[in-house]
Amino acid sequence: MNFSYSNPTQIQFGQGQIASIAQLIPKDKKVLLVYGGGSIKQNGIYNQVITALQGHAVVEFAGVKPNPIVEQLDDAVQLARKERVDFILAVGGGSVIDAVKYIAGAFYYQGEGWDILKKRVPVERALPLGAILTLPATGSESNPASVIGKASTNEKLSFISPAVLPKFAVLDPDVIKSLPERQVANGVVDAFVHVCEQYLTYPTQALVQEGYAEALLKTLLQLGKTIDQQDDAWRANLMWAANQALNGLIGTGVPQDWATHMIGHELTALYGVDHARSLAIIQPALLRNQLENKRAKLMQLGKNVFNLTETDTLAEDTIQAMEAFYLSLKVETRLTSYGQDKDTAIEAVIANLKSHGMARLGEKQAIGINHCREILAQAID
Repeated sequence: MNFSYSNPTQIQFGQGQIASIAQLIPKDKKVLLVYGGGSIKQNGIYNQVITALQGHAVVEFAGVKPNPIVEQLDDAVQLARKERVDFILAVGGGSVIDAVKYIAGAFYYQGEGWDILKKRVPVERALPLGAILTLPATGSESNPASVIGKASTNEKLSFISPAVLPKFAVLDPDVIKSLPERQVANGVVDAFVHVCEQYLTYPTQALVQEGYAEALLKTLLQLGKTIDQQDDAWRANLMWAANQALNGLIGTGVPQDWATHMIGHELTALYGVDHARSLAIIQPALLRNQLENKRAKLMQLGKNVFNLTETDTLAEDTIQAMEAFYLSLKVETRLTSYGQDKDTAIEAVIANLKSHGMARLGEKQAIGINHCREILAQAID
């Protein structure tokens, strides 16, 4: 496939790199500092950021939710306008970075910010932004995509715009040291599924993208065998692998799926499931449902990543190996908590998919509403 690829986000990778924002953000810029629940004040990251921002005018917006919602972020947009900020700095994981992309994109928009996601209003102008990554998982620190929810309607939608691509991203592996193992495991799974969405389609002749995707998957498998946030090399490899999984490179010029994400987003919107865990719940069921369409690529994954022996059941064995990998990380592959009967839960997800124009999903649009019902029937315990 023909393609055009550009990723101008400057990566500052390594220990002590938070200090570099002093030079990356011009001194004459008024900065809106956005972060989450306050853990950065406990682990020392906040102090590093404030020290680096000495000489800058800084306004703070704290408390961004793990799955950011537009109702809260519109307050941040109003604050940014009132204070006439010139730059936004995200300090957090994918949720905070996605939130800042929305704030930056909605800043100049005269209508209701949710239009950007619901009505697909293009973001052509945005405030410049940068990111200090505190949880490797989504790759949002160097891609132009954002996923935002709306609490009042239980919706979770996305938008993509080059205008909200971060100008720089600071990746200091030391920030992982204080993270709970659950969050780190989520990061491994999230990155793994991101690669799969760009790889588990149908065979191509894109040897570079396929080979790089397989290298990333093998890296994540190896890292998942022993989670060790205190090991310098372990942290650095996870942070870089998660970034490379979704910076656009391995998906360039090849078909992409993303059906697991679209269905998984609805589990997060409706039931508050962690993003990564929603993916682990949906993906095995989806792959079994689409086994024949994806058999060739599943066999390739089994041989080249999981080192499985080629048999008549190699594709099925590969799905089982993926599921076992998630379970080894204590990430469940079935939805067990949804507060109502199974049929009602399935129809709630289906209703959201329909309302969001997602009646056809997958790299060939082969996953219809009835397929989604079948997938959810397998995925919900």
